[in-house]
Amino acid sequence: MSKWLVVIAVLFIVACHSIGEWTDEKVTVRTPAGFPPIVYPKDNEPTKLRVQLGRILFYDTRLSTDHSTNCGTCHILSVAFTDGKETSSGMAGFPGMRNAPTLANIAYMPRLMMEGGVPTLETQALAPLHDTLEMGFNMMHAVHELNKDELLKSMARAAYGRDTIDPYVVTRALAAFQRTFLSGDSHYDRYRQGQLNLMTEQEVRGMNLFFSEKTKCSNCHSGIFFTDFDYHNIGLETESVDHGKERASHLAADIGKFKTPTLRNIALTAPYMHDGRFSSLEEVIAFYNNGGVPHDNKDERIQPLQLSTEEQKDLIAFLGELTDWNFVQNQQLLPLVK
Repeated sequence: MSKWLVVIAVLFIVACHSIGEWTDEKVTVRTPAGFPPIVYPKDNEPTKLRVQLGRILFYDTRLSTDHSTNCGTCHILSVAFTDGKETSSGMAGFPGMRNAPTLANIAYMPRLMMEGGVPTLETQALAPLHDTLEMGFNMMHAVHELNKDELLKSMARAAYGRDTIDPYVVTRALAAFQRTFLSGDSHYDRYRQGQLNLMTEQEVRGMNLFFSEKTKCSNCHSGIFFTDFDYHNIGLETESVDHGKERASHLAADIGKFKTPTLRNIALTAPYMHDGRFSSLEEVIAFYNNGGVPHDNKDERIQPLQLSTEEQKDLIAFLGELTDWNFVQNQQLLPLVK
């Protein structure tokens, strides 16, 4: 039986059984080679129904006030759960203020949002749902709509032991699904595992340059996730329009600082920066090569790199090898077929 038929069969059986007759199944989420184990909250360890309920809710427009928008509106699998826009649009086409970040490997992020204002994946869903520029709804109104759906109520009972769809169920199911967004199977990963024929000489030169003291790219884009999970002002502008981390910390020293984004699948996630100001990797590399502009909080490591045209091309070639094509084509992360 195909994976699709298994999923459909699971949902059918859940709809036809009561909680007394149905037992949910724990699942083991397989992590990519070299990735650490995922640390799950005690009340939200992954089960088949929790993940599938979260999958339904992720693509459910009933979470927006006008039923026009869902999580998948701004986070599209084929572009690594971004949306290809400078800044995302919410309900009724209202323009947002930031570029949609990738959700790849969000299970490992210690804090959420570009300013780090949200501590857990379980609480993150509340931000876009209540934001007037995104879903513009109220959680209590949303669960009222969802409780009209007997299938979802059956799944909630079996997955979480709740009699109704409530905020606890919505936030935890969404988190359970998103913790399956694992990406770690790029040509770069396979090269590290010994498949040396998967990267060209140019890409290897770019890799060596990326990890070199000349560029210091890996000082911030570090580790297996290509991020230090920290916040930096990289000198995008002299006067910060979006104050970044300062919105969470209320410290002047944090104005213009944003979380270091992962570079996994970076070739697919244009445009770049928190406001989508750069349309291509060529523009991003040129910016770093020039060393940014002055700002009181600018990270001292952002200095002109003096890279040649060929070196810039080498870096871009390497970044392209961080694309995980299996991840962005994973059918289990798409909406369920009804």
